[in-house]
This record gives sequence, C-alpha cells and structure tokens, in this order.
Amino acid sequence: MSAACYHCGLDMPSAAQWSVPIDGVARAMCCPGCAAAALTIVEMGLEDYYRTRSAFSPRLEEAGALPPELLLYDLPQAQQQFELDGEYAEATLTLEGLRCAACVWLIERRLTRLPGVQAVNLNASTERLYVRWSKALCKPSDILQALRDIGYRAYPYDAARHDAQLRRASKTQFRQLFVAGLAMMQVMMYAIPAYIADDGTLDADMAGLMRWASLLLTIPAVCYSALPFFRGAYANLRQRVLGMDVPVALGISAAFGASVLAVWRGSGEVYFDSVTMFIFLLLCSRYLELIARRKAAGALEKLQHALPASAARLPAYPSRRDVVIVAAAELRAGDYILVKPGEAIPADGEIMSGETSVDMSLLTGESAALRKRKGDQLPGGAINIAQAVVLRVSKVAADSTLAALLKLIERAGNGKPRIAMWADSVASWFVAALLLFAIAVFAFWQWHDAARAWPIAIAVLVVSCPCALSLATPTALAAATDRLVRQGVLIVQPHVLEVLHRTTHIVFDKTGTLTVGKPALHKLITFDEMEGSACLQFAAALEVNSAHPLAQAIVAAADATLLGVVIADEVVSKPGQGLEGLVDGVPYRLGSAAYVAELAGCPLHDQVPAGMTPVYLGCGGAWLARFDLSDAIRGDARQVVRHFQKLGKSVILLSGDQQEVAQYVGTSLGVDEVHGACLPEQKLAFVQALQRQGAIVAMVGDGINDAAVLRAADVSFAMGSGAELAQTHADTVLLSPRLSAIADTAELAARTMRIIRQNLAWASAYNLIAIPAAAMGWINPWMSGIGMSVSSALVVLNALRLRRVKRLDLRPVPRRRTQVLRA
Repeated sequence: MSAACYHCGLDMPSAAQWSVPIDGVARAMCCPGCAAAALTIVEMGLEDYYRTRSAFSPRLEEAGALPPELLLYDLPQAQQQFELDGEYAEATLTLEGLRCAACVWLIERRLTRLPGVQAVNLNASTERLYVRWSKALCKPSDILQALRDIGYRAYPYDAARHDAQLRRASKTQFRQLFVAGLAMMQVMMYAIPAYIADDGTLDADMAGLMRWASLLLTIPAVCYSALPFFRGAYANLRQRVLGMDVPVALGISAAFGASVLAVWRGSGEVYFDSVTMFIFLLLCSRYLELIARRKAAGALEKLQHALPASAARLPAYPSRRDVVIVAAAELRAGDYILVKPGEAIPADGEIMSGETSVDMSLLTGESAALRKRKGDQLPGGAINIAQAVVLRVSKVAADSTLAALLKLIERAGNGKPRIAMWADSVASWFVAALLLFAIAVFAFWQWHDAARAWPIAIAVLVVSCPCALSLATPTALAAATDRLVRQGVLIVQPHVLEVLHRTTHIVFDKTGTLTVGKPALHKLITFDEMEGSACLQFAAALEVNSAHPLAQAIVAAADATLLGVVIADEVVSKPGQGLEGLVDGVPYRLGSAAYVAELAGCPLHDQVPAGMTPVYLGCGGAWLARFDLSDAIRGDARQVVRHFQKLGKSVILLSGDQQEVAQYVGTSLGVDEVHGACLPEQKLAFVQALQRQGAIVAMVGDGINDAAVLRAADVSFAMGSGAELAQTHADTVLLSPRLSAIADTAELAARTMRIIRQNLAWASAYNLIAIPAAAMGWINPWMSGIGMSVSSALVVLNALRLRRVKRLDLRPVPRRRTQVLRA
C-alpha cells in the first residue's frame, strides 16, 4: 500500500510529492487530480468514505473520463444535500464562468437535453442554477460534467465559496479590461499618424514599423482580454449551437487575421485599432452588466448574509450570565443568548430580559425602528440598535423567519416570464440569421469591390448586438426585483410583473389584509357621569395583566402614562365572561352584558352597531361604559382602494366573516363590491367565474387560509409573517406591514414592462438600422465596435433606472382618537 496511491490505488511515480491529510495521517497521492479529489472529500466532511469503501476510486478510463471530483457528488453521503423525495432530487448550484445573460439559454438548453432532467432555471443576476432531475435516470455528476463540457464549472451553493468566486471573477474581468484599454490607447498612438498623414508624408519604413508595433501591442488584447469570447464561442460550436459569442469571436479573429496578413505582406489595410477598441468596449459593456447584476441581486445577497456566524450563548441563565461564543448554527430551541447593541439577532427568539429598539428594514423594508420589550418575539436577521437584551431561542436556524425567506428567494429565481423566454429564443435565431447575412454580404462585396469585402463583413459581424436583446428583459426584471425586496415585497413566481399591470379586478380578503388582524377600540360610550377617559383607565387597570386580544386592545387605547396610577386589586377572571376587581376598594366588572348586569343590578337595553364587539364596564348598581371593539382597518387601506379604482380596476372584498361585518369594512373603504360569509370553495368559484368572463384577477389574502383561491388567481399576494412564510401559496409575499406595497408593486410592474418594451424596441431598431448600414459600407469596423458596446450599455443603464423608483405617496390616514359618546 505504501507504493500505491491512497485514492485510486495506482502505482506511485518515483517523483510523486503529493499528499493529503486524512484522519490525521498524510496519505500519498499519485497525481494532482487524486490530491484534489481527496482534498474535496475531506473538505466536504466525507472522510468516512475511505473507511467504508470496498474498492479504490474508479480510474478515469473506467469512469468515462469524468474528473474524480465530479464523481464525489454521486456518493450516497454527498447526495443527501440533493434529496427532494424518493424519485426526484433538486439542487441549487453556483456557476463559475458565467459571462453574460447570453450564456443563460445555452446552459438551459444543454441541460434540458440530459435524460431525466425535469426542470432547469438559471438566474443570471445571482449566478445560481436550479436543477431538478430523476434519480433513476440522471446523476449529479452527469449535470456537472455537462456544464463542464460547455465551459462552466458548478458546485452546490455555499455562501462563502460563492462570494469568493464572485470576487475572483470581478478581478479577472477587471484585469482583462485593463489590458484591453492599455493596448487600445497604445495602438491608437500608432494609428493616428497614419490617419492624418497626407499622401507621401509618412515614410514607408516608419509606417511598417508602426504596423509591427501595433501588432505586438494587439496580441495581449486578443490572446488574454478576448479569451472569454473565444472560450464561449468554442463551447457554443462544440455543442452545435450559435451563441452570442460566436459572431464576436469571428469578428475579432477576422479583423486580427486580416491585419496580421497585411503586416506580413507589407500591403493592405490593418484593423488593430478597431480590434483593440472593440475588445475594450465590449468588455466595458460586460463589466457594466456584471456590476448591474451584482447591484440587482444586492438586496437578496444581504438577506442571505443577514444572520451572524456566531452567537453569545448563556448556558447558566438566569442564575449566571457567563457567555460562551458558539456557532449560530449550533443554537437550539430553549437556548438563552445575549444580543448586544449593533449586533444582528442570530435566531428567532423571545425577549426574556431588557427592552430595546430593533431595525427590521432588511426583513420588511421599513426603516423606522420598532420598540420591543419583554415577551416580544424577534426574528433572526433583525438588528438590535438600542440596548442589550437576553433572548430565548424559539426556532433553530433552519426553521427561522429568515430561513423561510431564503426558501422563498430560491423559488423566486426558479422561473422566467414568457417575455424573457421569447427574447432568448429570438436572440438565438438572430445569431444564425446574422452569420448567414454576413456571408452573403461578403460574397456580394467580393464580387462588387473585393478590396472592401473583408472590412464590411467584419463590420456586419461586429455592429450587431444580440446581447442587447438578451439583456433587455433579465436586467430589467432583476433591477425591479431588487427594488421590491428593499421595499418589503418578495416576488416568488416569475409571471407577477408581466401579468400584474394587466389585471382588471383586485380581490381583497378582509381579516389580516384590509384589517390588521387584531381588535382595536373603535368607540367608547358612557352611561354615567364618569368621564370617558376615567372609564378607559379603570378598564385598562382591570385588563393590564390579561393576554386576551380584547384586553390588549383596551390597554393599547388607554393613556400609557397613566397605567399604574389606577390600580386594580384582587382581579379575578371568569373565562368567557369577563373580569372583576377592586379599584380603591370598589368592585368593578368588565366583560359581557350579562356578566356585568349581575353587578350593575339591572339589564341594559342598547343597540350595538354592526361589525362591533361590545365590552361593558359597570360597578355596584350602575352601568358605566361600553367599549366597541373591531378589527382595526389598516391605515393605508382606503388610499390603496382608491388608487386601484383611479386606475380603472374593480375592487372587490371577499370575506368569510358575516355580511354585516364585511359590509361595514367595505363601506368604510369605498369598495365597489362586497361579499361576506364566503367559504373557501365559494371564494374559489367566485374568482374562477370572473376569469371565465375574461377578467384578470389579483387576489390579496393572508397567505395560509384560502390557498386554493390564491393559486387560482392570475396574480396573488400574501401578507407574510414569521413561520407563515414557508406555508404561503401566493405568487408574492408582502414582508412589509404596509398594504400600499401592493400598489407600489403594481406601479413598478407597469414601469418594468415599459422599460422592457423600450429595451427590446431599442435593440431591434438599432440592429435594423446598424446592420444594413454596415452592409452598405457606411460604418467602419471601429465605429461598429462603438455602436455595439453603446447599445448594450444603454439597455443595462435603462433597466437600472428601476432600482431608483420611489414609493407611491399613499400615506396612511392619521389614527383618529377614540370617540367618546354619552348615552
């Protein structure tokens, strides 16, 4: 064994010096490939493979020439990260070598040809690939090998490795851009004298010397800076497809080859200035696109890195506050942790000690700090900005609010709207048509004027801009998605922006949607000489320690500065009826009319308004007050309803509550049509009936109830919170408590589609004008490079405008003070 490779079992070469520490022992390896494979096994935590294997790893010729590191992902231990169910598996992969949006359709097309692959979606903004496959027909190594065959490396998503790969890619692209720019400036220095010199004023030897100097300066740009285009074109041709890099590589090769031939012969035109300028400008546009993709994915990346890596656990709390620093992933439900000011909360938990303010802008899009005190729940990822607090962990990291958000983010990138797929399809056909057209143009000019045939054919190849067609849609969608995430809106399904601006009917659920989902004091009616404010303080004193939702509504309406001034003693709760206690030695009761009547001594005959829940206050021999409670309407609900009505859309309230309650809310908000007492199946039938009549329906609900109607609507929104996020069946989740976020989304959807149409129109118009102009000989190759690069840059910059779209000015109506009436 000492003379054999520990990984593959082959004989060790005499000069072999490779080794990998396995189980604490340096194991000899026969080659760098085995060393890399063994090191990967160790880094993946799969050292048990070597202890349990029954044979050495297969040799390359036995494994179909697959690299050993790809075979690792077929191991049972490694496939656990790909499990979906018994028959299928899925994975999110990070890609290396993704050059531009034009790569997307090539990768998706190649993988869909693999046997057993069910779904493939590549998000160019985040550079993450989602694949779903049948485990019986396909292996992970098949997918990774297929990607390697077309020039891309992939591995299961890991945040740290993904960030490192992005940094490497940015540095490499910047170096290539720098070399191309330097070569372009130097070549221009030698090209300008030839342009401005009159006939006979430039010595032939000097002209030849400058041509040779230009050739030498162009070589680094072609052999290094232009490598991404040549590699992309080579991968395209190997797969017998025509990608966006093919015409670019042909244009560079043709111009450079013709120039080298002219220098060697000592006669003819040279295009070194055009070649270096074209490479530099095209790299500029792609570098700009790279920055745009990073910016467009910025909000999602911040969410993915929101949780800290470590946490301060208090193992002996509450007896001692000794701190032990542990990995955040090791936290378990019931652990106590200390969160200091300025730190991110590592896991969902309940405040056990302390009072603070938290910044939840990353999770909800709301910049205002929220005050939190003992007993309040805090989600992982929020920032503690005031004082240190002690939390009791309620959910492990895998089940936290942020984890649920990240799962939705994964779903958000796993699809494309129809307009994006159309653009990709058009771009692929465009390349084929362009190459045929360039050949026809070359043949015509070879017959008509052979001296101009070559530069004109090069200009046709260079001036076209299929990249603009491919960038038009994904860049705009990525920018819009980023903007919405920063506003607290997470788009889960790809069709939302495409369909939302065409909706004709907006259907709202009531509880938790148009209303906040918890009761609030609407009206206070007094029956005695006691002031309304005093009645409210007496009621709050009785309810201050109750956890009942109605009790919390009364306490919230009372003057917080007076809580504790009026004190109730000997408070006794009678479930389902109310409370009784002593205030200044006098017994008071708060609750139902029948319960209070036992103390007040006489029945009370009054009319309770529809939609209200009454709570009565009385003492010995007297009725004091009635508190009318109702589910509070969201402050911006009226503005949202009016906004959609102004846009010509029908607004409908569809509620499971009684018709009187639903009608009260609908009338308060000015809703066009109100339907109460609707069961889930009735809601579904109602929406489907609208759709049969030609309506495009947007449904807004609470995300858990009415899953069927949310799925059936053309576009659906869920008011998301906590664990409910993972259970939502909606196309869009509102992380923000603002209902006006729906109006913001609709407005941004309309702008996004307008931007996409502008981009597609510009890309189409540019190509329709520029390509014939180049074919006519009106555009030189260097002018073609400028036009092509500017066209791509304009598309990207136009799309990035969506990141700066402001919220609509739908300010909530200021909360009115509680009405106090005297009966």
